[in-house]
Amino acid sequence: MFGRQALTSAFHRATRPTFKIVPKTSCVSSRLSPISIRFLSDETRAAIDKAIASAPVVLFMKGTPETPQCGFSRATIQILGLQGVDPAKFTAFNVLEDENLRAGIKEYSEWPTIPQLYVEKNFVGGCDILITMHQNGELAKMLAEKKVLVETVEDQQSTEESGKREN
Repeated sequence: MFGRQALTSAFHRATRPTFKIVPKTSCVSSRLSPISIRFLSDETRAAIDKAIASAPVVLFMKGTPETPQCGFSRATIQILGLQGVDPAKFTAFNVLEDENLRAGIKEYSEWPTIPQLYVEKNFVGGCDILITMHQNGELAKMLAEKKVLVETVEDQQSTEESGKREN
């Protein structure tokens, strides 16, 4: 009897979702209200980790870069285009295709809105933050430092010249 009860109890624990313990004080200071906090499953967290690691620049958006489904996603794509982000170093995920991703990314980043931009696995922000960073030059500086922009002819010539000097 004891063995069966222990196995049943272990099974029930194993099949329950894993919960992140959130102290009450962090709920108050969190960008998400306590009511909107959802517990992120290990499976969803792993999928988001994999998505963020899939390219140097990752955008979680509504729609696709070719057909954004909201004005904020469209504005974010336009900003990244104006900045000259290299398409080979960029990928986007449509949160409208997967409800777990849509809710999970908000919990993952502790940011309540979409779109969300990650550069080299670090959360940068949403549309409003990107607009501000674009306007004050911080975004251009960060993207250049991370080497995620399309190389210009001048950049290629500079790289070739420095390679010749080393030889």
